[in-house]
Amino acid sequence: MLWTLPAVGYCPRMEWLRHAFAIDPPGPAQPGEAERVLVDRVCAEVVRRRLTAPALLLLEMSRPLNYLSAQFLHFMQPLLSALGNTADAERLARFLEQRGSMEYVTNRLEALDVQRRGTPPTPQSDRPPTPTA
Repeated sequence: MLWTLPAVGYCPRMEWLRHAFAIDPPGPAQPGEAERVLVDRVCAEVVRRRLTAPALLLLEMSRPLNYLSAQFLHFMQPLLSALGNTADAERLARFLEQRGSMEYVTNRLEALDVQRRGTPPTPQSDRPPTPTA
C-alpha cells in the first residue's frame, strides 16, 4: 500500500505550505499611488534628460536581476540619503522587488517618451530591410 500526502486543503497542519512556492502573476506590477507618483517622477526626469534609450537598455538587461537591483538600492540608501529623500528610495526599492516592476517602469518610460515626442511609436518589422539595386 502506497502512502500519499493528503492535499493541503484536507490537512490543517499543512496550511502553511499552501503559498510556499507562490509567485506573482505575470504582467506588469500594480503600484500603489505613492509608488506610481515616484516612478512617474523618476521616469519624467529620465525623459527630460533624453536618456530614455540608455535607461530602457539598462532596464531590459537587468530585468532578470530586478530583485538584486532593488537590494542594491537598499545597500546604497546611506549614500542616497545625502542626495535625496530616503523614504522615496526605500519605497522605490520595495516596488522594484516585485516581479513585474521592471515591465511597469519600461512601459511608463516609453509612454512618457512618446508623449514628449508627440508621435505614436512605429511598429517594428521583424524582417530585414530589402536591398535596393
